[in-house]
Amino acid sequence: MSAAPTHPAPGHSHGHAPASPLTARKSAALSGSLRPPGDKSISHRALIMGLLAVGETMIEGLLEGDDVLRTAQACRDLGARVERLGPGRWRVDGAGLGTLATPTRTMDFGNAGTGTRLMMGVVGGHGITASFDGDASLRKRPMRRILDPLTLMGAEVVSEAEGGRVPVTLKGASDPTPIEYRTPVPSAQLKSAVLLAGLNSPGRTTVIETEASRDHTEKMLAYFGAQITSEPHGEHGRRIVLEGRPTLRARPVIVPADPSSAAFALVAALIVPGSEVTIEGLMMNPLRVGLLDSLMEMGADIEVLDRRIEGGEDVADLRVRHRALKGADIPAARAPAMIDEYPILAVAAAFASGETRMRGLNELRVKESDRLAAVADGLTACGVKNRIEGDDLIVQGAKSVPGGSTVATHLDHRIAMSFLVMGLASEQPVTIDDANMIATSFPTFRPAMERLGAVFG
Repeated sequence: MSAAPTHPAPGHSHGHAPASPLTARKSAALSGSLRPPGDKSISHRALIMGLLAVGETMIEGLLEGDDVLRTAQACRDLGARVERLGPGRWRVDGAGLGTLATPTRTMDFGNAGTGTRLMMGVVGGHGITASFDGDASLRKRPMRRILDPLTLMGAEVVSEAEGGRVPVTLKGASDPTPIEYRTPVPSAQLKSAVLLAGLNSPGRTTVIETEASRDHTEKMLAYFGAQITSEPHGEHGRRIVLEGRPTLRARPVIVPADPSSAAFALVAALIVPGSEVTIEGLMMNPLRVGLLDSLMEMGADIEVLDRRIEGGEDVADLRVRHRALKGADIPAARAPAMIDEYPILAVAAAFASGETRMRGLNELRVKESDRLAAVADGLTACGVKNRIEGDDLIVQGAKSVPGGSTVATHLDHRIAMSFLVMGLASEQPVTIDDANMIATSFPTFRPAMERLGAVFG
């Protein structure tokens, strides 16, 4: 048995690991196949469902990035036995719904916004008190939108940092009040927190979304035996109804490859001339393929192979070939299906002929960094014309991107990987100021890309 690391990961505020810059250089054609790491969203949820289910949940393909390892540790803190059996293979012996232990220490989630928010929902629906904290980046991120519905259900915020930020101490409700909750913004994390709190409620919890967000939690709850229905509501929304206090039974979970991580090899293959890359086992959930839809509209050569179902999710392989891209108008309605992929889409747009407008990116301002400003600054540093109008990012593409500069990542793993991909096709090398935090979502990014022919260093 090997435990999750208990020390802070590189790049976290507690450890102050020295920055580790990395440079990407113009590469020859990329070729080969890649199985990206397991999906981060599914990995967090598989561990949490294992915590709440009765019996042993076996997980294959778990993403072993820092964010997910911290959720694994939080599951231990709440009373589950969590063991690593081998690379990506984990076993969770659940505490069971309604029987969680009170943690004996603060749960440190590092940089993991998803883990923090989902686990707040779990704690909010149980009669225990738990404290949540994280790194400097997590301490800036808003938690009030999660805490508000939990207090409606009977949870009590014992203490919080200014503006409802972590560190937060939350006293959960042993009999959470069933509520009908309309989400103020499309957020899978917010919806999931309410549903996870509602699991231990003696009644029916309803969440209404005017704009549908990712539905991994609903699919996994159903897979583990919860009674849950999801129906269209209004033009783009969903109405989700969960019956409280189900018997959740352990099930095996195969974690599909993460679309957000696959995005880097995908765009690299499109922009590096002569490339042909196959991406294996990719999650094709309709609420996660906004980037694919957008790249197809830009003229990308992407072939979908061997569609199948694994662990309740749609999966396929993709064959991606280099092709000249053209600018496109990316609608705001697509934002929830690709919120993490805008930095890499902006890189693709830099190499596309004409203008690409990405609409409605207000959610990017409250990610690991102000991702909208960070992307715009990085593009400017690399000689790419762009502007922000309201919540829209407009990128003026060109056949050749100058590069030749150092990009500030603001401790944001997706900014880091996006601009490294830009360096593989730009005229001059692109350097990022720190590569440490890439480990939060894609620990094998550098060797995996180097096997395809990418040049770093």
